[in-house]
Amino acid sequence: MNFSDPFLILAIVLLVVAVVASVVAVWAMTRAAKAEAKAWQLNEQLVQAGERARLLEDQAATQAELIRAQADKQATMTANSVAEALIKRTEENFKSRELLSQQRLEAQLKPVAETLAKFEAQVTAVEKARAEETGGLKAQIAALLEASTATQFEARKLSAALRRGAGVQGRWGEQTLRNVLEAAGLTNRFDFEEQFSVDSDEGRRRPDVKVKMPGGGVFVIDAKCSLNAFLEAQEATEEHLRESALARHAASVRAHMQGLSAKAYWDQFAGEGSPDFVAMFVPGDGFLAAALDRLPELMTEAMDRRVVLVTPTTLFALCKAVAYGWRAEDQAKNAARIVEVGRELYKRVSVMGAHAGAVGKALESAVGKYNQFVGSLESQVLTQARRFEELSVDHEGKDIAEPALVEQSVRPLTKLAAQAGVGQSPTLTLGNDPTT
Repeated sequence: MNFSDPFLILAIVLLVVAVVASVVAVWAMTRAAKAEAKAWQLNEQLVQAGERARLLEDQAATQAELIRAQADKQATMTANSVAEALIKRTEENFKSRELLSQQRLEAQLKPVAETLAKFEAQVTAVEKARAEETGGLKAQIAALLEASTATQFEARKLSAALRRGAGVQGRWGEQTLRNVLEAAGLTNRFDFEEQFSVDSDEGRRRPDVKVKMPGGGVFVIDAKCSLNAFLEAQEATEEHLRESALARHAASVRAHMQGLSAKAYWDQFAGEGSPDFVAMFVPGDGFLAAALDRLPELMTEAMDRRVVLVTPTTLFALCKAVAYGWRAEDQAKNAARIVEVGRELYKRVSVMGAHAGAVGKALESAVGKYNQFVGSLESQVLTQARRFEELSVDHEGKDIAEPALVEQSVRPLTKLAAQAGVGQSPTLTLGNDPTT
């Protein structure tokens, strides 16, 4: 039993009050019975007393009634006071227990209330963030829908343009091919040539692009491919119509591959070291994937016929390798040119070293002649001139300076001479080095 339940406590209190009231009533009735017995005894005494008691009969009866009334009143008052005290005490206990239960309940619910307050704050913050993110997401979705609508519109325009005829599809394929070649690093009119003519036994032919390879080789790329069946498949609303259009698309790609193989473009460039294949450019990976999905053996058949089926992705990788080959060839040419320039520079340095040696020898000879001149000047001329001083000739305070000999020699080009000895080049034997 849960004694903290207020209704259970109230029921127990009412039960206790009822029991107390019953006890008080029994006690009052017992007192009344005793009083009545005593009255009857007095009445018998009065009867026995006769006339003496008769006078007091009324008084006794009145007193008996009075006593009975007082006893009843006293019993009722006692029971009421006890019941009121019990009820009051019960109410106080009930109030104190209710207050204590409320305090306990508040103490237990306080962490819950704090948690709920924090949760409410978090929910408010999350709701605010969600509203902001929802607004931004709606804006992005709207922008995406606009972009999708614009893309669909442009796709419809492109589809309508491509449906106008093979010429439009051909020009679009050629432009796509040109973009791929330029993106791979090849330059028009230098690394590849468009719309040129070649003569064959079957007559004059005009491949779309001729890509020049390092070493003088070339390979041909054809960009013509019908896409009408593929476009019809994209617009088909029923599955069997779509499958039929894709089958026609695969057959169209196969027929074009067979016709391109029959032209044998590699024979026209066989003397230039060209590879024996021709590249058939399909201007979209999805176009070729749809054809290979219906004809899985198409790629193998094309290779057997010396036709390489390429898309913008695979052609980009192929042309990137060609561009890398051109860079390697340019680097090789530059290296050869550097070797040639270095050899010429070495030759010129050698000639200049020979001239420097000749100049050194001439300077050494000039120094020897100068020293001979100084010796002759001192021994033959200055000794005779100083005799004028002994004869007290007025020389106006001017003394005859004594010229000094030049003791330093010309510095030889020893390093060049040593390198010339190692390199077996007689032109680098420079200077007047005593060792040479």
